Amino acid sequence: MAPLRILIVGCSIAGPTLATFLLLSDLPAAEKPHITILERGSSIRKQGQNVDIRGAGVKIIRKLGLEPAIRAATTREIGVQFVDADNRIWTSNQADKTGQVSTPTADIEVLRGTLADICYRRSKSVSEDVQRNGGAGIEYIFGDHLDELDQDGSQVHVHFAKSGQRRSFDLVVGADGLQSGTRNLAWGAEGEKDRIKRLGMYAAFFSMPKGETDSDWRRWFHAPGRKWIMVRPSDDRDITTVLMSVVNEKDDRLLQVAAKGREDIGAQKRLMQEYFQDVGWESKRILDGMMQTKDFYYDFVGQVKMDKWSKGRVVLLGDAGYCASPISGMGTTLAFTGGYNLAGAILQHPTDPPTAFAQYEEEMWPVVTRAQKLFPGAPHSMAPETVWGIWTLHAVFYVIKQSGLVWLLFNIAWVVNWLGLEKLLYRIGGPPANTVRVKEYGFRNLPEWDGIDR
Repeated sequence: MAPLRILIVGCSIAGPTLATFLLLSDLPAAEKPHITILERGSSIRKQGQNVDIRGAGVKIIRKLGLEPAIRAATTREIGVQFVDADNRIWTSNQADKTGQVSTPTADIEVLRGTLADICYRRSKSVSEDVQRNGGAGIEYIFGDHLDELDQDGSQVHVHFAKSGQRRSFDLVVGADGLQSGTRNLAWGAEGEKDRIKRLGMYAAFFSMPKGETDSDWRRWFHAPGRKWIMVRPSDDRDITTVLMSVVNEKDDRLLQVAAKGREDIGAQKRLMQEYFQDVGWESKRILDGMMQTKDFYYDFVGQVKMDKWSKGRVVLLGDAGYCASPISGMGTTLAFTGGYNLAGAILQHPTDPPTAFAQYEEEMWPVVTRAQKLFPGAPHSMAPETVWGIWTLHAVFYVIKQSGLVWLLFNIAWVVNWLGLEKLLYRIGGPPANTVRVKEYGFRNLPEWDGIDR
């Protein structure tokens, strides 16, 4: 049988993870899949908001030998503080370094772009090893995207928008995010309004120079009108990252400027400036930093809901198929476990895509279902409308902290984990990532890597 020809659209976290595991089977190098990764961006951009790695995600990065490299690149965030307009700390919650309790800050916090770069470079090193042994490895194409996709039952035929090239593949994997072009082409643009569930929340992310009040704590400030700002440490000690959010389902402008993507960043910045210019706290400094930053990103927050993640020889991976939203705390876990399980299913059924995709969906469906069940009332419950609502939110978290409930849950979770009853953790406040099974497919484990290319 000729090696599978696989196109992966998207070079963030899920895509390179899938490609790497596809090359880690015990097949001879010449028989391993021929993989092409297509990325719309001209390069891997080391930017993007903070993400965390928990539970099953940690197990998978260990299989890839990536734990040392990722831990060396963390933001060093030690916990979250709720602050008011006078920068008074109402309560603080330190990160749980055991991974057994779902605290807001995880043991491993890293910028999405930094993690994507590490995953890309790991896939590249594995590809080069395969190529040295006579295999095709991975072909990377940056700065292009698909504008046509057709299937004939045995192959998927695609057209590259910029190069004009037409090529055919045995399988196409869409790992291109919430607003997936692959999903749009394969399932049809007319159904996007039903597949994407907007949560009424809009967020802007950017970085700016570190200020005197910034530290290794995440500071979370709430303003009336369902608005909040998070200021967080970066992997660069001279840089602070900012996440600003508005929960509003009435102002159509919020969605209109999101629909423009990166075509009109100026309009997105001006709208955020309008919303936050009079909220107090450190908003003036933050808005000045926003207007000057070069890495501004704005979009709506939503989920992807689909009955099936495959269509013929096209399959969706990560946010493209089952985005749980950033507020789920499960996005990175879904990216890693999705790539891992899809690779295992494809290699077990290389000549039978429907069976492979059915196995992948069966393994991932319970995980996705749990991940998409958000905190009660979210995102509205974490963005009060009034001053009284904000005071109540602060008071609730203050009482929880002072009561010692968090540490009671921690101790219960530690005992449950020690007894091997991990599935109970989710019910008592443990992270859902801890309940995700990491099935064994016979992949070769990679040696630990510090992230330095030599």
